[in-house]
Amino acid sequence: MKKVHPDPKAALDGLLHDGMTIMAGGFGLCGIPDELIAAIQASGVKDLTVISNNAGVDGVGLGKLLETRQIRKMISSYVGENKEFARQYLGGELEIEFNPQGTLAERIRAGGAGIPAFYTKTGYGTQVAEGKETKEFDGHHYVMERGLFADLAIVHAYQGDTEGNLIYRKTARNFNPMMATAAKVTVAQVEHLVQPGELDADFIHTPGIFIKRIIHVPVREKQIEQRTTRKRKDAAPAAAGGGAV
Repeated sequence: MKKVHPDPKAALDGLLHDGMTIMAGGFGLCGIPDELIAAIQASGVKDLTVISNNAGVDGVGLGKLLETRQIRKMISSYVGENKEFARQYLGGELEIEFNPQGTLAERIRAGGAGIPAFYTKTGYGTQVAEGKETKEFDGHHYVMERGLFADLAIVHAYQGDTEGNLIYRKTARNFNPMMATAAKVTVAQVEHLVQPGELDADFIHTPGIFIKRIIHVPVREKQIEQRTTRKRKDAAPAAAGGGAV
């Protein structure tokens, strides 16, 4: 089966419909499948439930889908960098299911592993546990959390081959590997696309069996979520006699 498609629109053809659930990899703006998000925005699909650590920033990443009101519900752990996200939530325009970050990661991993639910200590005795089943094991209290599984997962990889084997780069790995396993169909955008056999098998993070469609994005603008710089120190004075230092 040919997995590589010429552009994001072609890669998502026939996969999108109103009311669907989408997992989107990334953490802030790091490792986000921005080209695929833009194609989802252009499709006009709406009433989406999106599972993602957060929602990018205003006008970037999933922030685009918030601006066009295509998202009905977010299942996330952090929303602090997106003013539009906060505005819609506080205004009652957006439903949010908050999760402790580790719990969100494990819910996604569990969904990909076929595990319908699991118990965790995290959140017991807090609002996180409200309405959820709790149990006591060996004198400790636990909250039951459900695994997550989506109609579609979109991920970003640094390297990949045409069979769908993927390698992520450093912190851009984040939620991408778990999400790639936890959906009916996973579409990957890949920066460096090579032929089968060119990747070292020992370094592959996502086996190709999980990836149904691929697009190649060799040139893309990499946004910076929080640009932090420090003032340059004044140039050091020249050494006595004007010699080089």
